[in-house]
Parts: sequence; C-alpha cells; structure tokens
Amino acid sequence: MRDLGAGFQYLMKGQRWVARNGKQYGFGLLPGLITLVLYLAALVALAVWGTDFVAWATPFADDWSSPWLGLFRGLLVLVLFALGLLLAVLTFTAVTLLIGQPFYESLSETVDRDVSPDGTAPESGLPLWRELWISARDSLRILVRAAVWGILLFAAGFVPLVGQTVVPVIGFLVTGFFLTEELTAVALQRRDVDLRARLTLLRSRKALVWGFGTPLGLAFLIPVVAVFLMPGAVAGATLMARDLLGEEIREETGEAAEEELTA
Repeated sequence: MRDLGAGFQYLMKGQRWVARNGKQYGFGLLPGLITLVLYLAALVALAVWGTDFVAWATPFADDWSSPWLGLFRGLLVLVLFALGLLLAVLTFTAVTLLIGQPFYESLSETVDRDVSPDGTAPESGLPLWRELWISARDSLRILVRAAVWGILLFAAGFVPLVGQTVVPVIGFLVTGFFLTEELTAVALQRRDVDLRARLTLLRSRKALVWGFGTPLGLAFLIPVVAVFLMPGAVAGATLMARDLLGEEIREETGEAAEEELTA
C-alpha cells in the first residue's frame, strides 16, 4: 500500500514541478495538442463510418428480423467505438512521446538536474535520429503487448458479471502499467536501460507503477485532460525512474530549472 501511495505522489510531484516551470510546461503541451487533433479525427471517423463497417463485417445478419438486427449491430458499433477509445488511451502516450521526443527529453533532463544532488543529468550520447528509432521500436513492441491485452479483455467483456466488474478493473491496471512504461522510458532510455530491463524493473514494483499510471489512465479518458497532464506526467515519471534505480532525489526546489530557463 505504501508503494501505491508513493506512485500517486510522484504523479502529483510531476504536476507541481511543471507548474513551477512555466516555459517547460508550455513546450511540453505542443506534442499533446498535435496528437489530440489526430486522435479526435480518428474517433470521429470511427463514429461516422462505424455503422457501415459493422454492416460490411456482418453480412450473415442481413436477413435477421427487426429488432434483432438493429440491436446486434448497434451493440457491435458501441463495442467497436469502446475498443477504439481503449486503444486511443493505450497508445496516446506512445504517439505523443514519439512526436514530442526532443521536447520531453529536454524536460526530463531538466527535472533530473533539478533534483540530482550534484545538479547533473544522465545523457545517452546518441544522435537524435538514433533515439527516435529506439523510441519508435520500443513503442511498437509495447503497443503489440497492449493490443494483445486489449483483445483478451475485449473477449472477456462478454462473460456475464465478470465482464462488467473484474474486466474493467484489470483493464485500467493494464493501461496504467503500459502508460508508466512509456513515460519512464524517457528517463530510463537515457540511462541505457533497454525495454526488457525496464519491464523487469516495473514488474518488481507493480504497486508503485499502478499508483502512478492507473489514475493517469483514468484521467486520460478525457483527451483534453491528457494534453494538459502530459508534461507533468513526464516530470513525475522521471522522479519515479530515479526511485526505481535507487538514485537520490533531493528536495524539489525548482532552482536548477529556473536558472536554466533564465540563462
């Protein structure tokens, strides 16, 4: 339970950090806004053409009598949109981080310098194109894992009682875990921690991960909220990455960040 509360505290500390550092927060909003526009367009398209898609995918039901045909296809449209919304939540962070790689790398490094006792931050030493490639490759691997979970949960959702109670809880825990992986990857990748090692590290502190990622996943159900929380989520994930690796975190004063911004 202590780790569960600690994870939520890191989420709040990240939001407080960006609140004290307005310029970093402003730059961090741009990738989220771009991603939001893309996802809203995709969801609108799904809502507009979802009925046609379901009708095309279920020709066997064309001869069903009313009201069963309408009820069946209406339910499938709702399920399809819900699945699209779930995938949007699961992938929003990955796509935003990929689009905003330079922005979030800078933000994460600034947080590291601010809370590091010696005022330094680990650097990968890799060129930007290499960092983007690694980030895209790892994000794709995570998306495949998330998609598998999404399909399994989608199928389990049809199980009476369990599908309406247990499955949603598991879904949010899974979402929280993968969100946290994507966010901590910004800081951990700079420390040369590869994907497999990151997953092992996060699994060793699942309560901490859920305390951070699950509330964030719930908030991310509202796309506009996701945009405004994203910079603080990256900052909080950087702080949590230091905890996971046993690195010292000095009291957050924001002094290092302010000096860098005014230099």
